[in-house]
Amino acid sequence: MSTLIRGFSTVLLQDRSEWRVFATQGNEGDVQVFVGEQTNARDDILWAVIRGLLMPLVYAFPLLGLLVWWAVRNGLAPLRHLSSVLAERQPKALEPVVLNNMPSEMAPVVQSLNALFERIEAMVTAERRFTSDAAHELRTPIAAIRTQAQVALGAGSDTASREHALQYTLAGCDRATHLVEQLLTLSRLEASTMAAPVARIDLSALVRRVAADLAPTALGHHQELELQASAPCPIQADDMLTSVLVRNLLDNAMRYSPDGARIDLSVYQQESYVTLQVQDSGHGLSDEEMSHLGERFYRVLGTTQTGSGLGWSIVRRIAAVYQAQVQVSRSEELGGLRVTVRWIAAGP
Repeated sequence: MSTLIRGFSTVLLQDRSEWRVFATQGNEGDVQVFVGEQTNARDDILWAVIRGLLMPLVYAFPLLGLLVWWAVRNGLAPLRHLSSVLAERQPKALEPVVLNNMPSEMAPVVQSLNALFERIEAMVTAERRFTSDAAHELRTPIAAIRTQAQVALGAGSDTASREHALQYTLAGCDRATHLVEQLLTLSRLEASTMAAPVARIDLSALVRRVAADLAPTALGHHQELELQASAPCPIQADDMLTSVLVRNLLDNAMRYSPDGARIDLSVYQQESYVTLQVQDSGHGLSDEEMSHLGERFYRVLGTTQTGSGLGWSIVRRIAAVYQAQVQVSRSEELGGLRVTVRWIAAGP
């Protein structure tokens, strides 16, 4: 034993027993201390400790797994119910989902799902309305074009009748084209789910540009077009959509005013608002007729001009997008209709 080194070592004795020994010397070096423990006893203690730890876990793990499975199954029961409700819904069913005894954790999911259904329903409704509007309104110009084409075919050698019929055919094509453009513009506005584009634009410059584009039409009807838009009037809106709004207002004023009428446009800034005013010397509208402006396909009785009423729908929709106010009244100066659109002025 005197040959043992300091520290731990494993010693095999003559009786073939194996011991784990710790050896050290005293301070003076004249004493050696040996502490030993038989390896078999150490192993027995180790396995006893392991059995004491593992045996409860062997019984606890299945029970714990069963409890976890039960908790997860009960926790996911509302999701399974929601899945079955959605699986049983018809493709055209867009009404809100209603779940009884719904846990509060699922409320945001169901609310978002119902909001999605609401947006889809709005888009589907807009598409259906566009289809019905187009079918309803295009039926008349197409029938008129067909009739005039038949007249032109049957005119034979009567050149005057054929040219007259062809002129009406072209007019019908122009009306159908104008109507399709308005329908598409209105459909894009109503079906849009994104924020409308916004930029700083000068309303005075925009109105001058639109008035210059439509001036030949006014001259063709001997109408006097007067414009007051010299000072810059900045607003926050989209150039294209605002041009559509101004074009529809001016087109309506020229279309429903008699030949030789006067049409005034003015753009000015007053305090924190920018105002566009369009007024004409036409026959004007009664209070009841003005209350119906903006309704799809509403037309004033007795007018000889072609139209669909969509122009006013487009005007009101664009104004709503940019929170502009639209007012319709009788023009005190010219006696016809006066339309006032007011935007919040853009900051410096």
